[in-house]
Amino acid sequence: MDIIADWNDIRRHFNKSFASNFHVAVASVDVGHCPTVTPIGSLFLNDDQTGFYFEKFPSRLPAHAEANNNVCVLAVNSHTRFWLVSLFRGRFDTFPAIKLYGTLGEKRVATESEIGRLNKRMRRTRGLRGHKYLWGDMKTVRTLHFTSAEMARLGAMTAHL
Repeated sequence: MDIIADWNDIRRHFNKSFASNFHVAVASVDVGHCPTVTPIGSLFLNDDQTGFYFEKFPSRLPAHAEANNNVCVLAVNSHTRFWLVSLFRGRFDTFPAIKLYGTLGEKRVATESEIGRLNKRMRRTRGLRGHKYLWGDMKTVRTLHFTSAEMARLGAMTAHL
């Protein structure tokens, strides 16, 4: 998968994945070289092979970035209909999962545009009690710079893709 040529498809996949999961998984490595995965519910992809997430809850991921800023972000489309249709047909029409490889940038104050993107995505939960606990008071982001992408291959189900 070419990260530049396929970037729009990658972004569409990440949007579908977020709609079915409310998070992506970000893998990092700690100072002792032990891998770990952090669920991130506020990742956004930009137009230029970069992205950002709001850094309100992650504690280990920023600490890992101090020693090794390499990450892998996994987005899985877990929508039930997508899987049932694919299983019925015996093939996926699009990849069920995509991994992005890249690096974490520095923590910084979120822009108004970034806060607007978060508010737009989370607008359906605005009236719920947990909304303000999870997505209220988001002030800082961390930028991600992606260098490559990889699609999940699941044998005959994805051989044609």
